[in-house]
Amino acid sequence: MSETENTKSSFGWILKNLLGAAAFIIIIALLAHILLGVFTHHGRVIEVPDMTNMSVAEAEAAAASAGIRVEVIDSTYQRGMAAGAVYRQNPAAGQFVKSGRRILLTINTVVPKKESVPNLVGLSMRQAQAELFSRGLNVGKLIYVDDIATNNVLKQTYRGRNIDPGSKVNSGSSIDLVVGLSSDDNSTYIPSVIGQKYVNAIKVIHESSLNVGKLTFDGSVRNFNDSISAVVYRQNPVGSNEFPTLKGSDVSLYLTVDPEKMK
Repeated sequence: MSETENTKSSFGWILKNLLGAAAFIIIIALLAHILLGVFTHHGRVIEVPDMTNMSVAEAEAAAASAGIRVEVIDSTYQRGMAAGAVYRQNPAAGQFVKSGRRILLTINTVVPKKESVPNLVGLSMRQAQAELFSRGLNVGKLIYVDDIATNNVLKQTYRGRNIDPGSKVNSGSSIDLVVGLSSDDNSTYIPSVIGQKYVNAIKVIHESSLNVGKLTFDGSVRNFNDSISAVVYRQNPVGSNEFPTLKGSDVSLYLTVDPEKMK
């Protein structure tokens, strides 16, 4: 073989090996990218599952399956609800979060825990809701009265009577709010809560400056645990972003645990 042929053969061998090495590096890089996505859920957005009424172990399993985490941060007392069951979660069910996000849980205790009622007078309705929520209390009825400022809290009541800041009530109790209603800002829109569970549906109704009117549980709801798990399958009036309604109006909810009605 001539020197020229040897040179060509050597060059071809080098080129062949360089191409093979480059192809190997590309394959390794692609596999690493794929595995990174599998093990870290890179870029994945997760819909938060509804953990209401689950035990902590069940909530942990549901969270792990979805690629998120849970942490119990508080407890409240709900009569008739199973001890240790998840009463509330944040972020709420149906919201979208990134992989690995921590979901904060409030669970039910056996013995009622006492909470101190905050001073809500002068706060906005939303601020009052957040303040009550942070203390393990709930918003009861929104009672609107004529005032220059809409949704400004004027009074706070408990079981029909004014309640002073610092008073102790059972955790999970509902505090009614007397709030202002100006003629210049007295309307809102009714949200659709079809498909949402009982607790979250009520929260959404209140956030829209509306009250929960008649609550109707069908025959499939046999106990308190069923009521917490029940899903809204009908509401009256229906949700609408086109036709405004007066703040403080009632929205009646119809709930079920019947899988056929929940479709």
